[in-house]
Amino acid sequence: MNDQKMSPPPDVMASNARNAAAFLKTLAHEGRLMILCHLGSGERSVGELESLLGIRQAAVSQMLARLREEGLVSTRREGKTIFYSLATEDTSRVINLLYDIFCAE
Repeated sequence: MNDQKMSPPPDVMASNARNAAAFLKTLAHEGRLMILCHLGSGERSVGELESLLGIRQAAVSQMLARLREEGLVSTRREGKTIFYSLATEDTSRVINLLYDIFCAE
């Protein structure tokens, strides 16, 4: 890790730190993190996530609302069913990194 990168100006660094802290705060909830991990393998409906997590639909919906509000998940509607997926490549990269560190054997 000897890659020398130029540091951004202090005001930019402070803004980036705030954004990173907000992102990590959202990930710091076990249920939300589990949802993101499941979405790492592809889009899922609320019902699928409810079954995978073993928690009530209302709780899953509340966590998905927070993830959507924070810009970490996006939605696609098919009839009455809403499918959720990871919203950005950055989110996908972080989830994959966490998987590699904590879940890979």
